Amino acid sequence: MSQTTHDAATRPLDLITIGRASVDLYGQQIGTRLEDVASFAKSVGGCPTNIAVGTARLGLKSALITRVGAEQMGRFIIEQLTREGVETGGIVTDPERLTALAILAVENSHSFPLLFYRDNCADNALCEDDIDPAFIASARAVLVSGTHFSRPNTDAAQRKTIRIAREAGAKIVFDIDYRPNLWGLAGHDAGDNRYIASERVSAHLKTVLADCDLIVGTEEEVLIASGESDLLAALKTIRALSAATIVLKRGPMGCIVYDGPISDNLEDGIVGKGFPIEVYNVLGAGDAFLSGFLRGWLKGEPHATSATWANACGAFAVSRLLCAPEIPTWVELSYFLEHGSKERALRKDEAINHVHWATTRRRDIPALMAFAIDHRSQLEDMAGGDAEKLARVPAFKVLAVKAARQVAAGRPGFGMLIDDKYGREALFAAGSEKDFWIGKPIELPGSRPLQFEFSQDLGSRLIDWPVDHCIKVLSFFHPDDPAELKATQIAKLRSAYEAARKVGREILIEIIAGKHGPLDDSTIARALQELYDAGLKPDWWKLEPQASRAAWVAIDAVIEARDPLCRGVVLLGLEAPYEVLKDGFAAARSARSVKGFAVGRTIFAEAGRAWLDGTMGDEEAVADMAERFRALVDLWLGLDASKAA
Repeated sequence: MSQTTHDAATRPLDLITIGRASVDLYGQQIGTRLEDVASFAKSVGGCPTNIAVGTARLGLKSALITRVGAEQMGRFIIEQLTREGVETGGIVTDPERLTALAILAVENSHSFPLLFYRDNCADNALCEDDIDPAFIASARAVLVSGTHFSRPNTDAAQRKTIRIAREAGAKIVFDIDYRPNLWGLAGHDAGDNRYIASERVSAHLKTVLADCDLIVGTEEEVLIASGESDLLAALKTIRALSAATIVLKRGPMGCIVYDGPISDNLEDGIVGKGFPIEVYNVLGAGDAFLSGFLRGWLKGEPHATSATWANACGAFAVSRLLCAPEIPTWVELSYFLEHGSKERALRKDEAINHVHWATTRRRDIPALMAFAIDHRSQLEDMAGGDAEKLARVPAFKVLAVKAARQVAAGRPGFGMLIDDKYGREALFAAGSEKDFWIGKPIELPGSRPLQFEFSQDLGSRLIDWPVDHCIKVLSFFHPDDPAELKATQIAKLRSAYEAARKVGREILIEIIAGKHGPLDDSTIARALQELYDAGLKPDWWKLEPQASRAAWVAIDAVIEARDPLCRGVVLLGLEAPYEVLKDGFAAARSARSVKGFAVGRTIFAEAGRAWLDGTMGDEEAVADMAERFRALVDLWLGLDASKAA
């Protein structure tokens, strides 16, 4: 058994990071002072937290030791780390202190004003009692960070971690992570200051070096860790104190790895391949860089390979706005290393951005069974111009949510399509259900060519949507439509897709071809091909049932060839009776891309008419809709079980 295999068997974690955990608030207006920023994007932050996320994305089993507040921001950090696959058992919830905040603006390509809100914050209260020896011993490596040596209690916690890790035979990684103002050397408004010489800080950090196996820092950080003013002298001083591998980060010049004596030539080391890219925001680049290096170092790769991966990850980070959210996944990094990019600004590369988006979605949804109650015109028709009936439509949608929740019973894989014209209260009701998928329509009902409802300015409409609500847009699109009509429809779908990606929301594109032309075994496949050719890669497709398995074979082939990262297809119902849907479901179960259904009128039409007419009460309506929804769920799951058998 190799050492790596033995470690994996006896140590379930590859890496534990320890130190800062904050919520980052990054100004969304680029090229302005922090004083003038009007809105912010939120993400997890803090160097060790970012590295825990980055290494998890790159395929390592990582964990974090820190403290967060017993409040919404603390819960956000834990929930987001859980979504990222980071082990959170080492995080202590502090009932007395608030979670730290970091607030940043991109003023220009060289200036990034940064404020740290860390007065008596939770992670600064980390202490020796928070360090569990068994937890530390479960990891192949631990990472300590320079900032958390700046206070007596956090210093003691990290030194205890180092002692336990060394006794257990684990590797020690030291991220120098120097922030002068967090050592009390600069004012609150100097958060972006990267270097102030300090004999006190240098003397303190030098006591850590001998215990380390890997030391990583920028040129300025190497100087502070050594107490020297010359870079070559600094490297030699560190080498005199430690046998560790030293990684010198040099920004756009890449990095140099020193794994032995330091010669008189600064360039005499192992250099990883660099990647010339546009600098958009340097914050977080070092954390992404170290994530990439650790992926290689802990997997036993040559230093040149680890350095190349590190440089590539750093390039992604500096070309994007945020920190942890911008670190690539292993799939994305592999894609970039294989294909490269024609863009110096990687955030403008559509192919890479799609891989990043699709491999960092907030949660996995392997199956979806949804009750669609997003209908507007159909319920207006049921009201028949009666203002009193129309006024009751919102209440009926709330009843539909009750029915769907009854059937879901807290199980994953359920959801609803609900509009925000009549469904405001229904959306609130559905949103209270944990892990309930919610999609919301944006199309003007019945429009052909496609128009958006309320406003054609999607940006102003989508910005206030909850982050986990999926955009749903329906287009009556047939591949044999006139070229001008298709071009108009595709342009509108493209604007919806671009808006979804800009505001960070998933999008479901619903295509109905059968109302405006014949359906054969190739119709929908040809339609999808044209939409993919236009650059559309939605998270979901919603398609009408197909008459044959051959049609699904063709659909599968298009999706798998053009976007293997697509979540898949859900079936629509078109008010078809149960027996008709049964046949459509059966044909669809042979398709690899079909993940479920989103059916509406088949479930609610009869109850809706009776309830609006006053011949059916609330409980009876809920029971009727629940029975019909449950019948479809049982049908779908039954087909799934028979397919597996």
